[in-house]
Amino acid sequence: MTATGPAAAPAAPRRRGRAVARLVGWRVALGVPTVFLVAVGVFALAAASPFRPVYQYFGVGIFSASDADVAAAERALGLDGGVWTQLGRWLGGLLTGDLGQSLSMRQPVAQVVAERLPWTLLLVTVALLVSLVTALAAGTLAAWRQGGWFDRAVTAVGHTLEGLPPFVLALGAIAVFAVAWPVLPVAGLTDAGAAPTAGQVGRHLVLPALVLGISQTPWLVLHVRASLLSALDDDHVAGARARGLPESVVVLRHALPTALLPFVTVLGNRLPELVTGAVLVETVFSWPGIAAAVVTAALAVDFPLLAALTLLSAVAVLAGSLVADLTVLLLDPRVDADV
Repeated sequence: MTATGPAAAPAAPRRRGRAVARLVGWRVALGVPTVFLVAVGVFALAAASPFRPVYQYFGVGIFSASDADVAAAERALGLDGGVWTQLGRWLGGLLTGDLGQSLSMRQPVAQVVAERLPWTLLLVTVALLVSLVTALAAGTLAAWRQGGWFDRAVTAVGHTLEGLPPFVLALGAIAVFAVAWPVLPVAGLTDAGAAPTAGQVGRHLVLPALVLGISQTPWLVLHVRASLLSALDDDHVAGARARGLPESVVVLRHALPTALLPFVTVLGNRLPELVTGAVLVETVFSWPGIAAAVVTAALAVDFPLLAALTLLSAVAVLAGSLVADLTVLLLDPRVDADV
């Protein structure tokens, strides 16, 4: 028999807390082997590659280096031994924070990540805010005025932008704001020789953040529109209208909260695309973030750095998916707490 009344009230938060703990536990239990398999996959690809990373380390000097010099460099860089030996050594270093030496940047991988990760987090955070605000505002207004000119424009632009990769948007932004109408800088973190002040960084952040944010907006704005149109047909919305509430109150306070719950899940599922878009946008705009280092590591056959960045991307995607599911579980009372 299910308890009712005041005594049953504390049971719901306890059940929800247990559900959260189970969800986190399952995701961690599945995430650890997933991340391990990603690491193994990176090293397996390195073993299958015809390139020797030490050649990139020497550069043109490889032609004058002796076999003894090459062997000594491989031992110093941890590139000696088979791929499984290197994987075991790398995993052992991962537990102590030693991610190896970047061959392309001539720095410890941990230092490269520490220096570049904050700039990527800044770019991705601002871009995500741009995407969220744009999607919520445009999607809500389009559904509210279904069939109007704004709704048709949002739908048409959304479907058009779905097929455009971020680098095309980036090149178009450069053509407009750096060539035709030069009002914003398009490369780097600051002007040449300038200190990284808030003003400098802010001006250089505008274009890459807008491009990255807009590139992720079409799926979100179309989902908000579709979810809100569905929510407007719900019984509780019809009841709000029957009570004579203003249409703005009906839409914003009764229909929109219901429509936003599945939107959180969609947002979590878009994180892999956000990571991919950040790689392209940082490369085009020469933004000194961690995503641009992926391209540098790939071109330079820098497997220690590439392995660390791939692992970091996998962890970011898994964490984002977990946060999205936790948000839905905590905010939506209709979600079964025992699942």
